[in-house]
Order: sequence, then structure tokens, then C-alpha cells
Amino acid sequence: MSAHITIATRESRLALWQAQHVQHLLEARGARVELLGMTTRGDQILDRSLSKVGGKGLFVKELEKALADGRADLAVHSLKDVPMDVLPEFDVACIPVRADARDAWVSPRFAGLEALPHGAVIGTSSLRRTVLLRALLRRLQRVDVSIAPLRGNLDTRLRKLDEGRYAGIVLAAAGLTRLGLGARIRKVFDPSDMIPAAGQGALGIEIRSERRDLVELLAPLADRETTLTTAAERAVSRAMGGSCSMPLAAHATLDGDHMQVHAAWGEVDGSAELVMAEGAAAVRDVAAAQALGQQVAGLLRARGAHE
Repeated sequence: MSAHITIATRESRLALWQAQHVQHLLEARGARVELLGMTTRGDQILDRSLSKVGGKGLFVKELEKALADGRADLAVHSLKDVPMDVLPEFDVACIPVRADARDAWVSPRFAGLEALPHGAVIGTSSLRRTVLLRALLRRLQRVDVSIAPLRGNLDTRLRKLDEGRYAGIVLAAAGLTRLGLGARIRKVFDPSDMIPAAGQGALGIEIRSERRDLVELLAPLADRETTLTTAAERAVSRAMGGSCSMPLAAHATLDGDHMQVHAAWGEVDGSAELVMAEGAAAVRDVAAAQALGQQVAGLLRARGAHE
């Protein structure tokens, strides 16, 4: 008899797309799958930055409750929303192939930062994007451009842009592409200019640790390259304190067994220059990927970054 699986998911349009994507992958392997839509605290609190109200873990906790009490078998998350240290009773059992990890510039009028008018306002909810944007603007000698908070789901952020509140906003390219909104992207930032967040573009499928039956079911969905690169990225973040209240970027690439990790850290108030670090090593398993991430975090700290 085929497995019957319930997937817990947030109810935003992007979260539902992600859960339905995993649903279709499992159904193609013969499972019967239904979705359990939920509203999380992270979805409800829109008047304050996530860094001030508990971090991106607010998007995860209610879904974990559904796993704990048996209402759901799996929870599908954006991996960058998953806390670096998952509680022992849970396990991120599968990380499928990653979509585009890069950040995208979205603006109805301006092709890029260089084209912004005097006094323009850029919207972003991310401390990482804030410090990286500030460094790019400083390089362009555009101290007149300001960066303002932008909260809400993807559609809400786009609506605020279209209402004229911002000259442009920065979003994850993967989310826009997944929802068929790729035409809204004016340009995709080079990762050397805007280093992505740890896990950006990847999904994490979470289960109760005791559900070893689900590990076997999910194994064919896992992607080796994504699993290893995100392990390195998350190791950087974990070693630096692992919080969304920290302006940290970490991105890894893998070519065969050769992995490179680039990371950046900045002061939110702009009082210091970006701290950059990179490292490379032969990586064949998660332990080696995590060791490389920890090495890069050590370089960040040695150069002045702090938790």
C-alpha cells in the first residue's frame, strides 16, 4: 500500500508552491499526499523586523508543532528560514536540488542601482541585503540613496513597490521565478557583489527525528551538491551565532569535490567596512563541508566580525 503523507506548510503563495512541489515529487513516487496549511507568527507580525521579534524561526515553530502532535508528517520550509540548530526531536531529513541562490533587483522604472534618481529609497527586510547594498552604493558614491524596511510576503512587497513607496526592492530570484514572476526581475546580482544568504534558493524538508521510515521515502529527493553547499553555508552562520539579527552572507559552490565558500559580515549602522572571507577545500561529505564553513567563520572573526 502506498504511503499517505501530510505536509505542513505556511499559506503564503510561495510557501504553498514549495509544498506542492514536494507533493508532486512524492506523488510521482507513488505516495498519497495532502497539505496542511498554517499561518505562523512570522506571517502575522508585519509591523516590526523579524530580527526584533524572534527571527525567521517564527516561520517554523507552528509547523514543528504540527509535526510533534502528529497532524503532519513533513514540513516544507525555505531553508534560509530554518534555525541553524534544529531541536533534537526534529531533523531536516532532505534538501532537494536548489533553485537560483542569487538576489534580484526589481524596479518598474530603474534598471539598476546606477540608474536610481537622487534621494531614491530601496526596500529590503534583510540585514544582510542592507549591509551589502550599502557597500555597493558606497562604491558607486551614492550616499544619497537610502534603504528602508520592507516586510510582508512576496506579493505584498511587490504591491508596495508598485504603489511607489520604493524606487526598487531586492528579493530572492528563486521566489520570483517559482511564482512565474521572473519578468519582474530587472537584473540578477552577481554573487560576488551580493553574496546570498545561507541556504537561499533551497528547500528543507523537516520530520520528527524518530520517523526513520520517512528518511527512506525522502532519500531519492535529496541533492548531493545542494546538501553539501548548504551544509557549509549553514556552518558559517552557526559558528557566527546563527541569527537573522546578524548581517551575514554565506554562499558555497561545488565543482566536483572542490568547494569554495564566500562570506561577508557588516555592521548594520554602517560604522565599519564589510568584513570578507573565503575558503576552499576538497569536500566529499557533510562533515568536511561543515569544517570548511567553520574555517571561513573563523577568518571572519579574525578580521573583526563578531556574533
